[in-house]
Order: sequence, then C-alpha cells, then structure tokens
Amino acid sequence: MTNTLYCFGESGNAYKAAIALTLAGVPWQARHVDFFKGEARSPEFRAINPMGEVPVLDAGGLILTQSGVIQDWVMDETGRLCGDGSKATRREILRWTIFDNQKVSGIAGPLRFLMNFLPEDKRPAEVIGWMSGRLKAALMVLEGELSSRDWLAGDSLTCADLSCCGYLYYPEPFSFDRGEYPAISSWLDRIAATPGWKHPYDLMTRAFPA
Repeated sequence: MTNTLYCFGESGNAYKAAIALTLAGVPWQARHVDFFKGEARSPEFRAINPMGEVPVLDAGGLILTQSGVIQDWVMDETGRLCGDGSKATRREILRWTIFDNQKVSGIAGPLRFLMNFLPEDKRPAEVIGWMSGRLKAALMVLEGELSSRDWLAGDSLTCADLSCCGYLYYPEPFSFDRGEYPAISSWLDRIAATPGWKHPYDLMTRAFPA
C-alpha cells in the first residue's frame, strides 16, 4: 500500500504529519501541492479535501485531512508516538494537539505567512504585532511546561511534541527566537536528535527554494 501525503515544504501543518509518519516508520511519498499558485483551492484538489488545505493523507484510498487526525491515525496504526498508549496519555496528547492548533500553529502559521510570503508593502504591521504577542503568550506556556520535563505527554516523544513543534524549526522570521526560550530550544534539540528526524525542508519540496 502506498501512502501519499499531499503537502508542501513551507507548511508546518504538513510537516507535523510528515514527521509523524517518518518517525513512526510508515512508508509514504510526498505529492507536492502548489499552494502559492492556488492548487489547494482548485476544483480538483477540493474533490479530495473540500477544506482546501494540506496536509491530506491518502492511505491506500482512505483519505485523511488535518494534521491531528493524521497523527492520530499514525498512533493507531503503529502503536508508536503515543507513550504508554493509555487512555490518559492519549487524552494528554489530544489536549496538547488542540492547544497547538489553537494557540501555537494557529497563530504561528498565519503570522509567518504575513511576515514572509506577502509583498512587504502589504504586510499589516498592527496585525503582525498583535499576533506576535499572542504567539509569545502561547510559547511561554510551552516554556513553563518544558522547564520541568523533557516531553509534553508522558516520558517519551509523542505526537503532542510533534504537533507543538511543527512551525518552530523554520528559518524564516515570525517573532520566534529560540534564544528567548531555553527550555523550548533544548526540547527542539531532543526532538531533532531522534533517529530518523528530518527538517521540514528535507522531507518536503519547497515552493520557494533557498
């Protein structure tokens, strides 16, 4: 069975799915979506995902959308990245996934877009300032949690970590400076030291090559 992930390198949400598949040992291939030229909003793509978003995983005909759903499928299929697999741990993973979607990625994604992928004369300074403040507040929650433990859910790397780190490896500026968050920085190093880990731009094709 061939698992195909519809994605593009600049998408932190796609990265969350790609890195979970990779670290869980699930074979997959990337299908680059030309997001910046509107492919995700085309009728052909919306026939696959009416939401018009990546990531989308085609798991042998089973279509899964949203990074958290794909990560949940990975945990169910492989028994990996879910800690001890208990209900309590799975709920904790879900708790952090929802926190990330609302507070971290939900802010970092559009903020990074505004600061890097819009023409400079169209970048709304007040919006960027407000969103930067919101992101900092969420990152301070992460910093506090990771100051006293290595991982967000249980005693090992789980999809909670892979969800919350999704945008934090990108080099483009989006008001996140690792030097301001020593606990987060150490956590990112721990994740990157996991055998098989790859940077998002090494897993998926970029729309804007360096």
